[in-house]
Amino acid sequence: MIDAHCHVWERWPYAPQVPDPEQRGRAEMLLFEMDRFEIEAAVLICASIGNNSTNRDYAFGIAEAHPDRFVVFPDLECNWFGIPRRTGAVGRLEAALARWSFPGFTVYLDENESGAWLGEADAAAFFRLAAERRLIVSLSAFPHHLGHVAMLAERQPDLTILLHHFSFFGPRSGTGPADLAPLRRLALLPNVYVKYSGMGNIAGEEEEYPYLGLRWISQAVGECFGPARTIWGSDWPVSQRHMTYRQSLELLRRHGPYTASEQEAVLGGNFRRMLAATGV
Repeated sequence: MIDAHCHVWERWPYAPQVPDPEQRGRAEMLLFEMDRFEIEAAVLICASIGNNSTNRDYAFGIAEAHPDRFVVFPDLECNWFGIPRRTGAVGRLEAALARWSFPGFTVYLDENESGAWLGEADAAAFFRLAAERRLIVSLSAFPHHLGHVAMLAERQPDLTILLHHFSFFGPRSGTGPADLAPLRRLALLPNVYVKYSGMGNIAGEEEEYPYLGLRWISQAVGECFGPARTIWGSDWPVSQRHMTYRQSLELLRRHGPYTASEQEAVLGGNFRRMLAATGV
């Protein structure tokens, strides 16, 4: 199995503060969980938030120490860097490629932005280079961003886009079963995939594992994208605020929309093929 969405941090970045802020997000803790549940490898999705401005260096250092266990997706063009996205994105991607070797990267669209940047000239050059280098784009996008995501995927058919956390349908975005049209449009584009991850992140405060009231979300992803274009991730350690590592697995294995044979693809086969296509 491959966990396609994890984080590691040297310092816990969220409030309220925890009693072990310099341990809770450490890679050693993730390796412990991976070994317990026979997870072969994991993708470290960088997020340089909180007091973790060197998160990319930390993640790449961990991957260098454990090359068979971790793949790193550095965070690029994210608002927390304080760099306007309007110009220079392609140069920053070139600089990152010169500094590190990686098969993909992550971009976080801010919850309060429109997503229009995805259609601007600077972004076009940025994503064109990503497609040329066969990089996977792990994209944090909310339902109101998906129109722009669809246009990007249509303009760049060779670009592989992997959406985070069911694309945040559900209570956090204030969406329901009647709001799924943007997801269905994306499902028509073969270069777009969705992560089966982060259910606790998108749920309301009153909801808890196994999130029976939100099964319409996983069912919609299953119907739209099927087992061939869905990829599981634990969202560790953020998920630990909502469920155990085992429960993040069981949310798919026991409560998901796929059969046991289909789950093999979702739990690693799909991402393994995606990774092989990058040539890294």
